[in-house]
Amino acid sequence: MNLASLLLELKPLLADPDANFDRITDLLERHQGLAEYEVARFYVSRSWKEPVESRLRSVDPRERSKGVRQLPLMFSGTVAARHLRSRVKDADSRVASAARAAVRKLGLADVAPPDSRVAPSRHHGRRSVGGWNPTGWYFGLFRYETQGWSGSMKRPPPTSGELPRLSTRADVAKLVGVDESELDALMRPGTEAGSGYVEFEVPKRSGGVRRISAPRQKLKEVQRALLDQVLARMTPHPAAHGFIEGRSTVSNAGPHVGSTVVLRVDLEDFFPTVHYRRVKGLFQVHGYGEEVAGVLAGLTTHRPKLPDGTVVWPGALPQGAPTSPAIANLVCRRMDARLTALATKFGATYTRYADDLSFSFRAPPERLGRFFWWINAILQQEGFTENGPKRRVMRQGSRQRVTGLTVNQKVSIPREERRRFKAILANCRRHGVASQARGRPDFERWLEGYAAYVRMVHPELGARWQREVKELLGR
Repeated sequence: MNLASLLLELKPLLADPDANFDRITDLLERHQGLAEYEVARFYVSRSWKEPVESRLRSVDPRERSKGVRQLPLMFSGTVAARHLRSRVKDADSRVASAARAAVRKLGLADVAPPDSRVAPSRHHGRRSVGGWNPTGWYFGLFRYETQGWSGSMKRPPPTSGELPRLSTRADVAKLVGVDESELDALMRPGTEAGSGYVEFEVPKRSGGVRRISAPRQKLKEVQRALLDQVLARMTPHPAAHGFIEGRSTVSNAGPHVGSTVVLRVDLEDFFPTVHYRRVKGLFQVHGYGEEVAGVLAGLTTHRPKLPDGTVVWPGALPQGAPTSPAIANLVCRRMDARLTALATKFGATYTRYADDLSFSFRAPPERLGRFFWWINAILQQEGFTENGPKRRVMRQGSRQRVTGLTVNQKVSIPREERRRFKAILANCRRHGVASQARGRPDFERWLEGYAAYVRMVHPELGARWQREVKELLGR
């Protein structure tokens, strides 16, 4: 088949790329030897970007495998590499293997920091471990490195108290207050009757929806016991401020006040990226054995069930479980340490609130592009991916915001937001509380919550507004 015949056959198929995915892939694979193959690739890639990226984001590993298979066929090395960086650490081993095969097929090189597992080879090549090549993408895939800890760590991470001694499944069951026979039911996949979770969707402020996997009452009690008796005694990195007692958005924003430049980086799919094997390794590196670590990881991760009955393996941290924020912070400990060291080297300050990373510079930064390159490299090596569209560079002449608070001169709630709430209170006094609800569910609790939030940032103003809210509600 020549180029013209190939394009004529592809044209009707591209009218519905999702339905014809396999046929298009087969045609391109069989005709890669054409001298004009680049023309066909460009022709298809114009309408193929979204279908491929959609598959790479799918919960179903079979769909992600299809997307990885398309990358070398469809896109240039630069574009393909951007997607392959995260897929080489895919939770599903088949997807990860396909991604590494695609890296070899494209012959990618000089795109990753050195792989620190071994010293660089004396006879350096594109495939030699330890050099500046794609093998650096594999960092963190071996031994306890998979869980976000150094495989060469000689001592366990710090704790704020002695961890409970757990040697068997029975010990875990006793700790959380259930019979050992109930553990398997609590770790059952899916959301049908008898499983540990229910699922629902909530709208995102940025658009789209967020899927919440909330534990049922019995499992929630078990997870709260693990949070209080195990996870609370493990120490996160000092740079982490989210979901930690004594820290908040205010403590996260404070170190960035008065900076010349503030950078904000957002992590993509933060909780779903932390899968069962990483959680199990977290407990193992704190001294728990294979059996106990497996049970603890099973009780704190969730395995979705696809419409055809396939169970997704491995499970991941569910958004909605009380243990997920604490586990995510602990898994990020090495990442936080590396980003803190990077920031120090560049004369910057680093903090993290959940999936929101903030960096600030007192003096105008040099080589900002290089700094972002290193951030991305460290994130990838630690098993995370930046959400590119949410990246922000905020300079001194504009408003600088960190976790919703302005930090130009002091930590403050933006003026227009304070004015808006003040106007709501005034209208509540004139027209009644119900008149200002405007679709907000449980508006009275929203008033109380926002006034408490203001008090956390602006104590005097917040205390005054709390009194006003209490009078309005007659409490």
